[in-house]
Amino acid sequence: MAYLTEKQLGEMGFKSLGKSVKISDRASIYNADQIEVGDYSRIDDFCVISGKIKIGRNVHIAPYCLVAGGEKGIIFEDFSGLAYQVQVFTQSDDYSGQTMTNPTVPAEFKKEAKRAVFIGRHSIVGAGSIILPGVTLNEGTSIGAMSLVRKSTESWSIYLGNPAKKIKDRKKDLLELERAYLEGEH
Repeated sequence: MAYLTEKQLGEMGFKSLGKSVKISDRASIYNADQIEVGDYSRIDDFCVISGKIKIGRNVHIAPYCLVAGGEKGIIFEDFSGLAYQVQVFTQSDDYSGQTMTNPTVPAEFKKEAKRAVFIGRHSIVGAGSIILPGVTLNEGTSIGAMSLVRKSTESWSIYLGNPAKKIKDRKKDLLELERAYLEGEH
């Protein structure tokens, strides 16, 4: 995987950019002036990243992810991540048939849900999952692969399914590893 150079990243006009950031030269970044990326974070091949987005430190967005921050925005707290082909939306058309849909139709003929998404510290989203507008993944949430997340989660819990449901609590052992990692930084 080839990453953009520091110079190339600087020329993209990000709102803010931390140290040792890696972004694939095959990722598509739109609205860079609305995107903040923290230290040691990485965005891999074939991702589409757009709209208002704040990415903390040590965040990983794996290949083929769609992160659509739109107007309301997405916040990724430190040490969170998305596995392959995850999609995160802050906007959605009304599919009931009461209004028209799609971006080619003027706003007065549509009814879009527009709500921010929050992905808490140490939250991880499994491959192929979808996060819908207005969802908060509280700290330590783990979402199993191919899950549809329509509602906010409890901290330190594991969710799975369509719709995603809590299946058990998640261990917090990784917090000790985080402390050791952060203490080892120079």
